Amino acid sequence: MDLPTAVKSYQFGERAKSELIMTSQLCLALPGFPDAERAGGRRILIMVLESVRSELQFAANSTGQHEFQKAIQAVNDAISLMESNQPEQASQKVAAAISASTTPAQEAWQVLSEHGLL
Repeated sequence: MDLPTAVKSYQFGERAKSELIMTSQLCLALPGFPDAERAGGRRILIMVLESVRSELQFAANSTGQHEFQKAIQAVNDAISLMESNQPEQASQKVAAAISASTTPAQEAWQVLSEHGLL
């Protein structure tokens, strides 16, 4: 991995990981919402997932890292599960997206460390 790709992969991976962790927590919180608020919460959460997916797509296009594509697929699955009112299962898919997004960041960390940049 060259240095410019390493910088982008690290930056995108860490950002995606943070956003996905927050999203996972929201998925787990949704079942505790009052019935009257749950449908609106679900719609907002789907919008957040779609936004994270867009950022992952930008990361995949900018870096060429295949792991970001895996994260996108996991987020797609999470969106489908949220639309089917299965937030706990959606959270599991978000966890898979976190794992996939962490891999490019870890690989980039190694490259950046070897060059004394971190």
